[in-house]
Amino acid sequence: MQRRRMFQIGAAAALLGASSLVSVRAQSLPSFRFNLGWRVEASAAGFLLAQQRGYYKDAGVDVQIDIGNGSAAAINFVASGTYEAASADLSTMIEFNQKFPERRLSAVAIQYDLNPNAILVRRDSNIAKPSDLAGKTILGQPFNASRKLFPVFAQANGFDANSVQWASMEPGVGDTRFAKGDFDGAAYFFFTGLLNMKSRGVMPEQLRVFRFSDHGMRSYGNGLVTSAKVMQESPDALRAFVKGSTRGWIEAIANPSAAVAAMKAREPLINEALELERLQLIASGTMVTPATRSHGWGMGTEARLQATIDETVAAFGLKPGTSVADMWSDRFMPPAAERRLRV
Repeated sequence: MQRRRMFQIGAAAALLGASSLVSVRAQSLPSFRFNLGWRVEASAAGFLLAQQRGYYKDAGVDVQIDIGNGSAAAINFVASGTYEAASADLSTMIEFNQKFPERRLSAVAIQYDLNPNAILVRRDSNIAKPSDLAGKTILGQPFNASRKLFPVFAQANGFDANSVQWASMEPGVGDTRFAKGDFDGAAYFFFTGLLNMKSRGVMPEQLRVFRFSDHGMRSYGNGLVTSAKVMQESPDALRAFVKGSTRGWIEAIANPSAAVAAMKAREPLINEALELERLQLIASGTMVTPATRSHGWGMGTEARLQATIDETVAAFGLKPGTSVADMWSDRFMPPAAERRLRV
């Protein structure tokens, strides 16, 4: 009886010890703050799925995910040290780096392999091709990436960007007015514009979408951006974050319903059907491409990165001289086998 009692005490102590080790390990994971760059929408799906399923902790990092208010704000958050990384438009990052070289940021993964910037027009208008936008009025705020990159899009399609008149107003009001026919076109990420208009009674089949990636532009869209300080001082945490994010997006592409459920757990008020449709547009239109099938999710190529620089410099009127090494590093990417798409 005494031996059995001693055995039970020993077993309990062993279990308690193992539990303590697990607890200590969980508490000892480095923390990592990530800004989504936007609200809880389908553009956040892979990150939220990775968090829900524990992919970040499996990789060795404890990630805090917060909503954002656009690429410019997200970039400033990372540069100031408020966040270790963010999802942000790479052209906006390149512009920031030229303005503030001492606070230079780098992309460490590509989120949108095909640039989602686009101009939407009505099919019943007289605008059948991009050059027909000359002399028209387009909805788009000054900080809108589609508006800022528009000069390169115009040049690639043989018309003068300066001939276009821009209407700048609060997005919700602008969406409603475009739906009523007050403007000839609207500048959006295509997956945002299509669903914004659908919610206002304008169906996708009533719209013509001029995606920049279909009309002469080779730029990447959003990437995961970070600072030189994080790259130098927290390389393991950054590598773990990129690994977990890669795994999360591969799973979100393969199982969008599970990814939307993870979004719903984070933000109960989302419209699940709408966000599922948006996620499917994002996956098919920006992530599942010949390049990602070849190189895997998140990997950039020298040629496309250089094109991103060249098109940004031309559109924003920046100084030439930015190199790929100034704005990109692939040393935090997981191995090729872990980047492979499952669809």
